[in-house]
Amino acid sequence: MAGPHLQQPSFLLATLKADCVNKPFVQRCHDLETVIEEFPAKELHGIFPWLVESIFGSLDGIIVGWNLRCLQGRTNPTEYSVALAFLDPSGPMMKLVYKLQAEEYRYDFPVSSLPGPVKASIQEQVLPECSLYHNKVQFPSAGGLGLNLALNPFEYYMFYFAISLITQKNSPITHHISPSNSAYFTLVDTYLKCFLPTEGSVLPPPSSNPGGAIPSPTPRSPAVPFTSYGMHHTSLLKRHVAHQPSVNADPASQEIWRSETLLQIFVEMWLHHYSLEMYQKMQSPHVKLEVLHYRLSISSKHHGSPAQSSYQALHAYQESFKPTEEHVLVVRLLVKHLHAFSNSLKPEPLSPSAHSHTASPLEEFKRVVIPRFVQEKLYIFLQHCFGHWPLDASFRAVLEMWLSYLQPWRYAPEKPPQSAEPLPRSVSEKWAAFIQENLLMYTKLFVGFLNRALRTDLVSPKNALMVFRVAKVFAQPNLAEMILKGKWIF
Repeated sequence: MAGPHLQQPSFLLATLKADCVNKPFVQRCHDLETVIEEFPAKELHGIFPWLVESIFGSLDGIIVGWNLRCLQGRTNPTEYSVALAFLDPSGPMMKLVYKLQAEEYRYDFPVSSLPGPVKASIQEQVLPECSLYHNKVQFPSAGGLGLNLALNPFEYYMFYFAISLITQKNSPITHHISPSNSAYFTLVDTYLKCFLPTEGSVLPPPSSNPGGAIPSPTPRSPAVPFTSYGMHHTSLLKRHVAHQPSVNADPASQEIWRSETLLQIFVEMWLHHYSLEMYQKMQSPHVKLEVLHYRLSISSKHHGSPAQSSYQALHAYQESFKPTEEHVLVVRLLVKHLHAFSNSLKPEPLSPSAHSHTASPLEEFKRVVIPRFVQEKLYIFLQHCFGHWPLDASFRAVLEMWLSYLQPWRYAPEKPPQSAEPLPRSVSEKWAAFIQENLLMYTKLFVGFLNRALRTDLVSPKNALMVFRVAKVFAQPNLAEMILKGKWIF
C-alpha cells in the first residue's frame, strides 16, 4: 500500500473494501492497524463509518460483520485473539476513535434505528431526558430521509457495538456456541472493567502524543426545537470535566465522560424497550418505582377494574420486543459489574479533616450509578421478561439476572469467612437502604415469579430448581425482615 501522501480517502476506502474480499481476516486486521497508525485523521474520517459497520454489522442486520457473537476462542482461536486485540480499549480501533475524537468529527446515526420508545419520542419532538441525546438531533439535509443523531466517534462506535446485540440477534448461531464465551461477551466485560473500574482511575486514552489529552465533547446548540421531559441531571459529571483544563489532571476527571457515555449507551440500547407513554412518565424527577407500580397497577386482582385496564393499556402500547437468552446474559454481566463498581466506593471519613476534599467524579459516579441510570429501566425490563418469557427452563437466564440484582452484597469487596460447613450469612443492615429503594424488585417481581411457577411444570427438575433458587435467596437471614420493614416505610 502506498504512503499516506499518495492516497485519497475514496481510494483508501475502495482498497480496504477490496481487501475484505481478497485477504484473510488476520491480514486485514494487520493492514488496518498500519493504516490507522500512518494515515492522518482527515483521511481516516472517510473510512470510519464503513469500518464500524464492517465490524459490528449493519443496523438492519443484513450485514453480519465480524459476527463477534459467534466468534469463540475454542473453535477459532486465532481470529478470536486477533479480533479482541484489535477492539481492545488500548487497541488499534480505539486509537482510531480517539484520533478522530481529537478533531471533533461527527457521524450520523439514524433515529429510526433506536429502541422503539426513544425513536417515537424523538420523532414526536419530545427530547428524552437522558443527556446522551441532548444537542445531537439533526434535521435531514435537503433530500435526506429521517432524523439523525450527530455523534462523536466514541459515541458512534459504542452505539454500533451495543445495538449489534439487538440487530444481529437473527444471525445464525449454532447450539454448541456458548454466548458467555463469545468475543462479544468478552468485549462487554473488557469495556466495563476499563471504563467503570472497581480499582484506580479510568485509564487515559491511547494517544500518539503522550503529553496530550483527548478533549471531552463540547456542548452544541440544538438543531431541533424539542420539548424536554424532566429538568434534572442532564449530565452527572461533565461539569467536572470542564473544570479540569490541565493535561496532568486526574484522568478520572478528564475522561469520566467516557464512563458515563458507555453506561448510558448500554442501558439505552439493552434495557429501553417499553411503551412511549411509560417512557414519558419516567422522565419526571418525582416518579419513583412505587408510583410507577400504582400507575400501571401490574398486580390487580380484580378483573375489569381501572387497575386492570391500566395493565392492559401498558401491554397495548408496549413495543413488540423479545429479548434473547444471550441478551439477558449480557445484561446480567452489566448488573454484576455495576454492583461491584458501586460497592468499590471509598468509605466516607468518620470526621472531616482539614485536608479532606470533594469526592472525585468517578467516586460520585459510583454513588449514584444504579439508582440514577439503571434502576427504573431494569425494573421495567424484568417486568417485561416475567410477563412474556416462555414457561420453560430457558427462563433461568432471566431468573439469575434478577437474583443477581437483588443481592448486591454478593459483589461487595468483603469476603465471607471460610468454614468447613458454610452457613447462610445474615444480610447486613447496611443493605436496608438498597432494599427500600428497590422494594418492587423484591416484592412485585417475587409475586410475578410465583404466578409463573404456578403455571410451570414443576415435575421438570430444571423448573423445580428455579423455585429452589428463589427460595434459597429469599430465605437468607434478615432479608425478609428488611423487606417487610421497607414495605411499612413506604
